[in-house]
Amino acid sequence: MSLFRVERRSGLPVEEVWRRLTDFTAHGRLVPLTRSRMLSPGPTRVGTRFVARTGIGRFAVDDPMEVVVWEPPAPGRPGQPGRCRLEKRGRVVLGHAVIEVYAAQGGGARAVWVEELRVRGVPGALDPVLALAGRRLFGRAMDGLLLPS
Repeated sequence: MSLFRVERRSGLPVEEVWRRLTDFTAHGRLVPLTRSRMLSPGPTRVGTRFVARTGIGRFAVDDPMEVVVWEPPAPGRPGQPGRCRLEKRGRVVLGHAVIEVYAAQGGGARAVWVEELRVRGVPGALDPVLALAGRRLFGRAMDGLLLPS
């Protein structure tokens, strides 16, 4: 499996960073050749499902995911990050992603995205290439999601 980590800091409030990073349909607008759609009615919670479809026409791959941990940042949990874990439930793309959002000292937030990914049919020798691509792709997506509005 390919493992990668992306970390970003933002001057936005922790709740806003959480909201933006867990807006899963917005991810599809920032990842090339990808569309995301919710399969479960909102609001997001444990059990929420969505799919990211990447590619063109017949050369597209579905990446269905399910929220298995949903712990938004809350005033009643000082010092604890907001945490979301997504399990990839597809036939081609497998693994999981964890999104954590921490309140930063002095204001703002620190967001961490860790993903463990396996693509069926892709040899393990290419894991470093997948990790590099994942860091770049998700780094750009996080940058786009966290731009001040």
